[in-house]
Amino acid sequence: MTSLDVVRDPAPTAEPGAATEPRPPAEPGSLSELAGPGEVVLEVEDLVQRFSVPGGVVHAVDGVSFVLRRGETLALVGESGCGKSTLARSLMRLQRPRSGSVRLLGEELTAMPRRRLRRMLARMQMIFQDPISSLNPRRRTRDIIAEGLRIHGAERAGIPARVREVMGEVGLDPDTMSERRPGDFSGGQCQRIAIARAMALSPEVLICDEPVSALDVSVQAQVLNLLERMRREHGLGMLFISHDLSVVRNVSDRVAVMYLGKIVEIGDTDDVYAAPAHPYSRALIASVPAPGGAALAADAELRGELPSPMRPPSGCRFRTRCPLASDRCASEAPAFREIVPGRRVACHHPLIEALPAAQTAGAGS
Repeated sequence: MTSLDVVRDPAPTAEPGAATEPRPPAEPGSLSELAGPGEVVLEVEDLVQRFSVPGGVVHAVDGVSFVLRRGETLALVGESGCGKSTLARSLMRLQRPRSGSVRLLGEELTAMPRRRLRRMLARMQMIFQDPISSLNPRRRTRDIIAEGLRIHGAERAGIPARVREVMGEVGLDPDTMSERRPGDFSGGQCQRIAIARAMALSPEVLICDEPVSALDVSVQAQVLNLLERMRREHGLGMLFISHDLSVVRNVSDRVAVMYLGKIVEIGDTDDVYAAPAHPYSRALIASVPAPGGAALAADAELRGELPSPMRPPSGCRFRTRCPLASDRCASEAPAFREIVPGRRVACHHPLIEALPAAQTAGAGS
């Protein structure tokens, strides 16, 4: 096992006899069906985020759709500047989306009144990239972890016990660490505090934005295994954002590939790594220094620079860097379509052969 190997267990299943709300069957080929069986905890549809800046408009997130199920980890990968972190901040309403739908546990968030929205967002928490800067350096550990509980009206008498409980869960000794401040800890310990702060509210969705990229390699596996244990024990739906494809392969059930504000491919992690369908996915995987990447075609290497999100290319946004680009790619944006069961891609020239429309329409999960 390498330093970044993470031991993954199957997603938790409901206890025998547990009551569940009936859900209508997913439509063939829908995002819900592509995600596989299980309760949908987060559903994003056609999300758009744009920013007006001097000289134009930044198209940061443009029509992103996906679903996340309870107990699964969906990874979101792509180059820096493709919109991954902006998407995460938009989901958390740190930045209000321009349009689109975000449903958390079946509740639409985009038009929800502010007070109710704040209560709902307690059930979706976020862990940030830089653990040290995400914590208030002047506050004690116990106060940092208790902050969300106080904001959301937890019973005051029960807060200290909950703080001790969650500190123990993430491997922090409450007897020796509760009174200390972030400056007394390493980066890995600070990330454990951030995880404890998020888990104190018993969320059902956890958004992890590059949670280990700022940590030493020797510490990364410890934090990844902690997140995996939280997912398994609490049945979390986890959106794991990363540019490190070697980490993603170890921690995720499914992977979504993002390029210049759009998701260009989504599917089971093992399937996407074994046979990427989008040329951009292939280029990313080929860049990983591993046997799987080395076996891919030499023309998979990315060429050119990422275009400006203020002036995205017409048609397919990847066409200016794609070895398979044709005239059609410049004039027509590719549809985000299912090409084989469980795999959706936005490409006029996918690298794996698409099944006939009748087969994909009738395919199960």
